[in-house]
Amino acid sequence: MENYKLDVHGSLFDWDLEKGTFTFENDEVVLFWVNTAFKTLLDSIEEISGEKAAKLVLETAGYRTGKIVSRFYLDSIGDVDTVLEKLPITYLTAGWGITEIQSFSQKEKRAVVRVKNSWEYKINVAQHKTEEGTFLPGHWAGVLSGLLNAQVWYKVSKSQIAGDSYTEYEFFPSHVTPTLNIHTMIQEEEQRAKRELEQMISERTKMLSDIIKDISSPIIPVMDSILVIPLIGKYEEFRAEELLNRTLLNLPNYRASYLVLDLTGIKGVDEYTLDFLRKFVQAASLLGTNCLFVGITPELSLRITQSGYEIQESPCFSTLQQGITYALDQQGLQITEKP
Repeated sequence: MENYKLDVHGSLFDWDLEKGTFTFENDEVVLFWVNTAFKTLLDSIEEISGEKAAKLVLETAGYRTGKIVSRFYLDSIGDVDTVLEKLPITYLTAGWGITEIQSFSQKEKRAVVRVKNSWEYKINVAQHKTEEGTFLPGHWAGVLSGLLNAQVWYKVSKSQIAGDSYTEYEFFPSHVTPTLNIHTMIQEEEQRAKRELEQMISERTKMLSDIIKDISSPIIPVMDSILVIPLIGKYEEFRAEELLNRTLLNLPNYRASYLVLDLTGIKGVDEYTLDFLRKFVQAASLLGTNCLFVGITPELSLRITQSGYEIQESPCFSTLQQGITYALDQQGLQITEKP
């Protein structure tokens, strides 16, 4: 098997067909077709992680590979200016496009780099994107951070994908790092998820509250002078106030003489519930409506007795039928079958 070596403007390519290796600048490399295989790889990353996360992944990967490049050339060449003279040729021969370092100040830790027809630009065109990619600027930020031994970040001042004849990156000292961007994105995603959860909870709570308002303790007219309200479940402050307000608001419309409170389905009777019932009876009385209780179980009766709550003013019955019969008798009415 033959070996092939090629020197392109000082960039070394070496194929060892016996070992099945291909090296560039003495390190193993592989070739990807830009508009097909490489594009598919980046499309897959974006599909899985989402566009925003994919941009951050590429930016971070670019930055870290840039740091590796800076270490390699500082170790092999040493002089920063010489490294920056070589890198544009290296990237050109590697198929990364035409790279020009427009300005560089080691003292100010600033630089301007122009790139034209890069592989990232070509892939972005194939992806029909309109915004500049993040791998190359992140990569150069990593290169310059390594060469200058300082934290350097970038901004895009011109963009080939946006219509300029080339892309231009400006680099400057900054506290921004890929790690910081990752943490920021995670925090943003957490806040977004939290807002969405809070919104969902708020919507569900409102929906449930509306349902409770619609179905909780409905007023059931038995006849013109008698109303029944079944008390179901446990009554905390919200439900109690809602029931009291709805009942007092609607009582005058019914002009009922008796209001039957059915306690059969009530749960968790405590001091608050008993106080609520007392207020309910007093408020209804002020509107000219007499209250009576039905569905008093032995357990409930014992609980009321132990609490010291006095309900002598409100007649109590074990069944709804008994309560309605009592209300009818008090009004001199009775239910008869039609002849």
